[in-house]
Order: sequence, then C-alpha cells, then structure tokens
Amino acid sequence: MSFLRFLRTLSLGLWLGSILFFGAVVAPTAFGVLPTRNEAGMIVSGSLNGLHWLGIVCGLLFLLATAILSLKQGKGSPFAVRDVLLALMLAMTLYTQYGVERRMNSLKSEMGVIDQVAKDDPRRVEFNRLHKYSTAQEESVFVLGLVLLFLVVKADEDRASR
Repeated sequence: MSFLRFLRTLSLGLWLGSILFFGAVVAPTAFGVLPTRNEAGMIVSGSLNGLHWLGIVCGLLFLLATAILSLKQGKGSPFAVRDVLLALMLAMTLYTQYGVERRMNSLKSEMGVIDQVAKDDPRRVEFNRLHKYSTAQEESVFVLGLVLLFLVVKADEDRASR
C-alpha cells in the first residue's frame, strides 16, 4: 500500500509543480524573451493545454490510488474532504480547458494579432476578461491542491504514528 500512497502524493506533487512552473517560469519567460506578444501567447496557450492534460491525468491517478487504498482498508468515503477537493480541482481544470480556453482561442482566431485590435473592441475586452478568469482558476486549483497535499500528508503521518 505504500506504493499507492507514493503514487497519490507523486501525482498531486507533479500537478502542483507543473502549475507553479508554468506560472512562475514558462509564461513570464515566453512574454519576456519572444519578439512578439502573439508568439508568446501561442507558446503559453500550447503549454497551458499540456498543463491541463497533465493535471487531468494526475488527478485521475490520484483518484485511482485513493480508491484502491480505500477498498483495501475497507474504509473511506466518496465524500471525504480530500475527494471533494480533488473533484473541484478536476472540474475547474476541465472547465478551463474546454470552456474558457476554447472561447479564448476562438476570440484569438477572430482577432488575429490581438495587439493590433483596439483595446475597447468587445472581442478583446472579452478575451481579457476570460484571461483574468483563467488565471484565477489556475490559482484556485493550485491553492486547493496545496490544501489537499497537506491533508494527505497529515493523514499519512497520523496513520504511521498509530
């Protein structure tokens, strides 16, 4: 069972680490070194797609490991706090990927090079609003993940000390 605990912690750690790396390194670097904001946006958008898929896979691995652990131990609830947190993280990631990002990509296609579109153009205004929302979603997933990581590690420590 220690492998399942390891897999659960690893998958959550990878998900959180990828969010942190994306926000702290990938996006700022792309916008800082590429010659145009349009090129940086293409890199960031593609990276965000990969980030979301990594999160979805890691979230499903976490759920699988948790479910197997619960079955082997004969306890656990599908409505434990950790399960609700993970479900929220996955739902937010899926919504951002298939709702918000899809709409942002559609707006980008309509506008072409965003910096050449007037700042008060309704499409650009909507794109900027969705961008802020997307960023807030990523930050929320990260914070929920930190809380989840704390709960998982604490539960494992409590179990080990018994």
